[in-house]
Amino acid sequence: MKITPRYFPVLLLTALFLGKTAVGFAQDNPASRPGMADMLEQITPAVVNIAVTGHIAVPDNPLLSDPYFRRFFDIPEQPLERETQSVGSGVIIDKDKGYVLTNHHVVHEADEIIVNLHDKRNVKARLIGSDEGADIALLQIDADNLDALPLGDSATLRVGDLVMAIGNPFGIGQTVTSGMISALGRTGISREGYEDFIQTDASINPGNSGGALVDYNGELVGINSAIITPAGGNVGIGFAVPINMAMSVVDQLLEFGEVKRGVLGVEITDLTPDVVEALDLDIKEGAVVQRVTKDSSAEKAGIEPGDIIVAVNGESITGMSDLRNTIGLIRAGTKVKIDLVRDGKRRSVTAEISGRSEQISTAVEGGESSVLEGVEFSTIPESHPASGKVEGVMASAVDQNSRAFAAGLRVNDIITAINRRRVRNPEELQEILQELHGAIALSILRDNRPVFLILR
Repeated sequence: MKITPRYFPVLLLTALFLGKTAVGFAQDNPASRPGMADMLEQITPAVVNIAVTGHIAVPDNPLLSDPYFRRFFDIPEQPLERETQSVGSGVIIDKDKGYVLTNHHVVHEADEIIVNLHDKRNVKARLIGSDEGADIALLQIDADNLDALPLGDSATLRVGDLVMAIGNPFGIGQTVTSGMISALGRTGISREGYEDFIQTDASINPGNSGGALVDYNGELVGINSAIITPAGGNVGIGFAVPINMAMSVVDQLLEFGEVKRGVLGVEITDLTPDVVEALDLDIKEGAVVQRVTKDSSAEKAGIEPGDIIVAVNGESITGMSDLRNTIGLIRAGTKVKIDLVRDGKRRSVTAEISGRSEQISTAVEGGESSVLEGVEFSTIPESHPASGKVEGVMASAVDQNSRAFAAGLRVNDIITAINRRRVRNPEELQEILQELHGAIALSILRDNRPVFLILR
């Protein structure tokens, strides 16, 4: 049937009638409304607000510290410190023992920590332990009738999964926001931290720190930790510590009161596509060992510069940040199986992780230019201890502004191979360099110890 203009009023009235009927039906039948209200009613009591008071030192002003200056200008005595107050969020993970998970930066240097429960009770909390590296802290409260959030498995998360952030933004009270997982394995947010962040566009604002990131099954998959914000509020880029990482920290906090980070004793960099091409590899992910510390766990296990670590205890290693996080969360004294690629062949070694306080260091990467520009080479002089014992080419001068210097090349380094091709003299070096494009891998002898550098 052809619809003519004279039917429009009838159609409009019909649409309004049906719309009103639908709205009325939804109001009379709350169960028909789409949403997550029923699930949230079950889990939100396990997310708490945290109020922290403490003291910080007041920066010393030499003029205000001078009694004659204060007396002349009638300035009262200045306090050496001032009281601070802040708010955050937390998650109850064990209702029987009263364990509350939050961020390290929420309770750092707190004098008093008060947990505000969902039923309006205020309970003083005890700090069991805190780890700045992972930004995780564990509190304990003495209270009954608590609710705890069930733990999920952050290893199963995928980009696009729907999540909700629950916390106390700006101290206004408990708030729920929803979004999706925007990315996984984010690093570089804090230069000193152990990072494997979940990125989400669920609104996270100041005060949400330490709150829960839950999936649509109501399971805890992350602890909200940080945001990128040019103006102080949410712009859709928030980060959460994966619950698997957080719980590995909790285990050590409960046992030791601190995290005793493991150390392998290597300097590493990422395995990038240009390095894969330079070394003619059939793998795409891993951490390239550039240097092995003397007497370290890595040296004792037989790991060598140039090795590419691809797995630890059967879990794939995607890059240097992944290896750093994995080793850093393993207890000292633990033996681990390390899979690596050497000269294109896969092999396995066993290393006993040491307990020194040093962390795995990451090497400085080069830039995008002629990689050996600013470097002068010569044959190994007869006066050198390696003369007659080692075949290679010596770096006789390295410009400190060069890409090579930034990548770690130093004067007196002896280059023995480039991309696994032997180098015996400066002529061979030049021939090899003329055939190569992109990144190059240098096998180096420094102070009679092997070093492996990637220059881009």
